Amino acid sequence: MKTILLKGEKRENLGTKFSKALRNEGKVPCVLYSKDAHEHFIVYRQDFKNLVYTPNTYKVKLLIDGSEYNAILQDIQFDPVNDVITHADFLKVDDKTSVTVGLPVTIIGTAPGVRAGGKLIQKISKMQVKGLLNDLPDSIEVNIETLNIGQSIKVKDIVVNKFQILDAPENAIVTCKVTRAVVTTDTPSAAPASTAQ
Repeated sequence: MKTILLKGEKRENLGTKFSKALRNEGKVPCVLYSKDAHEHFIVYRQDFKNLVYTPNTYKVKLLIDGSEYNAILQDIQFDPVNDVITHADFLKVDDKTSVTVGLPVTIIGTAPGVRAGGKLIQKISKMQVKGLLNDLPDSIEVNIETLNIGQSIKVKDIVVNKFQILDAPENAIVTCKVTRAVVTTDTPSAAPASTAQ
């Protein structure tokens, strides 16, 4: 899994009043959680751009006042009115502890069903997985080279090593549906009516 760098500053004052003041300055109050303790810090809102507004999932290298931590973004909150980031929670991780994250789905190849006139519908764009960070890929690849019209590729069809997919096995990831054009082509035309002599 790829890593993205975030720089933060330790937060001295806690409470709603101080949090509001920080947000007005374009900063996001954050918390880094670990087994032993948690640390409050702030990150400039603009620095979240490459971490949040992307389909990709990243491991985060946090630099907080000279200290370095490996983490994952666990939760993020947005203002319901203007949709700006108001708070973020990070979970401290290491190479020996399993984590649960969402990985994007990448479609590989071209489905025969699409070449035959079917329509490809991706029902799952991100899948929940569990494993060691070093064993997690950048995305879950789904090969559709054998997908025909009327067929689906389900979670249980994806074979992975060293980590576990947590989505329900019977959930369809991608399907190839019949289109109206295919139905029209396959339907025999009605025989012409005979004319009276």
